[in-house]
Amino acid sequence: MPLTITPADALIVVDMQNDFMPGGALAVSGGDEIIPLINRLLAGFSTRVFTRDWHPADHISFAVSPAFKDGSWPAHCVQGTRGAEFHPDLESSSADKLVSKAEAPDKEAYSGFQDTDLAQWLKQRNIQRIFVTGVAMEYCVKATALDALRSGFEVWLIQDAVRGVNISPGSEEKAVQIMQAAGVNLTSSRELV
Repeated sequence: MPLTITPADALIVVDMQNDFMPGGALAVSGGDEIIPLINRLLAGFSTRVFTRDWHPADHISFAVSPAFKDGSWPAHCVQGTRGAEFHPDLESSSADKLVSKAEAPDKEAYSGFQDTDLAQWLKQRNIQRIFVTGVAMEYCVKATALDALRSGFEVWLIQDAVRGVNISPGSEEKAVQIMQAAGVNLTSSRELV
């Protein structure tokens, strides 16, 4: 079913940073493949939000021998490093708002809404629907989508414009099921007009 994008809609681009791209410290397989699609989507929205991990070097989630799970990740997206920068092919200059998250050294934050003013900023712009893209689906994409719901927005996951890290087999599918059960709607870029 086609969805018409209106001024009451916002696109959230989650964490398309170098450290999450192939070759990065916490790479999402195929993360770079969705960049052209996200760039095309950006042109259709009048409100565009980019989130980024913006960790201090001593962040609580960093481990010397990472287990690749909550609280035990390799150092990634450290403030001011190349790994924390957006992928150079991403049209990040089109952002209307940049949300930095997980800046406190003693606290993990996956969602672009956690400890930020994002919900208030979107409501001030009379946004009603949120469309979510980016990486990694099982962590920051899922947390951002669920928090958008909790903040009172209608939420759509653009399935062909997200990628998961898929550390545990089936974790991407499980993340989609959790989001759907909570009330997140599924769509694809082809359905947006």
